[in-house]
Amino acid sequence: MTNRRDGLLTRNSGGQSRGSRIAIAVGIGVLLGCVFAFFFPHGFFTPDLADQGRRIAKASFQVGGSPCESAERVNMLKKELVSVSEKNAELKKEVKELTEKLRFAERGEDQAQKQVLVLGEQHKAGTFGTVKGLRTNPTVVADESVNPRLAKMLEKVAVRKELIVALANANVKDSLEVWFHSIKKVGIPNYLVVALDEETESFCKSKDVPVYKRDPDDGIDDIGRTGTNHAVSGLKFRILREFLQLGYSVLLSDVDIVYIRNPFDHIYRDSDVESMSDGHSNLTAYGYDDVFDEPGMGWSRYAHTMRIWVFNSGFFYIRPTIPSIELLDRVAARLANKNEWDQTVFNEELFSLRTPVMTGFMLPRESWIATTS
Repeated sequence: MTNRRDGLLTRNSGGQSRGSRIAIAVGIGVLLGCVFAFFFPHGFFTPDLADQGRRIAKASFQVGGSPCESAERVNMLKKELVSVSEKNAELKKEVKELTEKLRFAERGEDQAQKQVLVLGEQHKAGTFGTVKGLRTNPTVVADESVNPRLAKMLEKVAVRKELIVALANANVKDSLEVWFHSIKKVGIPNYLVVALDEETESFCKSKDVPVYKRDPDDGIDDIGRTGTNHAVSGLKFRILREFLQLGYSVLLSDVDIVYIRNPFDHIYRDSDVESMSDGHSNLTAYGYDDVFDEPGMGWSRYAHTMRIWVFNSGFFYIRPTIPSIELLDRVAARLANKNEWDQTVFNEELFSLRTPVMTGFMLPRESWIATTS
């Protein structure tokens, strides 16, 4: 009995030991499972999400029943795609328009800031009836390095940094002689002839007339020697630029003008450019309201238009300012590229309205131009 009990005890203790090990193994497995489930909720090997999405979409599309339903589904998706594409095109158009508006606004703001820097500090408006806007721009800083030879000559000829300038070649020799004889008779000391050929230079020197012959320039010299009156007249806008860069105000004069008084005693100097008008009366020179009557238009039968005769490009006073130089550049550039009358171009550049694609000089604005009849 004793031995049998011992054997029973031994077998019981061995069974308990095996049960404990199994329980421990199960516990460890459960614990590891919890740990891995916490740190790797999607498992060790996660399939490609895109492939998974495609498989789900394919499965959902296939679970549609009949082919008729699938075709309707495709048509619906196509319509949605077209609608989205149209909305996308509209949004792109709106973005483009807003971008253009922003660019124009920034450009306008930049121009305004530049003008403030040039014209000086801002001021408060005065009381009613006392406000006067700026009619002239600041003059440029003289740069004698542009043409030292011309700078020395202008120091001798000009009076108070002003002078009359005329361009001439041998074709207008007779008119030129009448021109400078009238100037001498009136007693005007500050005038200069820009000779476009050697013959004119020699002629002026023989008559004791201040004359300046430009340095050789093929583009100008060819026109200067053989050009017609209109062709020679178009050169003045390029040649005058140097005078303005040197800080001198110029009364540009064609040679078909006769002087009976000193014009500098009658210039207002309250604008960057003062020009003679081709108008023959105060109305045509300074502008008038022209009314066109069309009875068929009913209550709006009367159409009002502002009319003004053109400024003469053969007799105008121009101050050495940045806008003045820009005007000369714009006119010279157009005359170089197109066969146009210089007076037409001169007036168009003065009066062209400001638009997003082209910037003109006037709206028109009388602070820029003064007219003398």
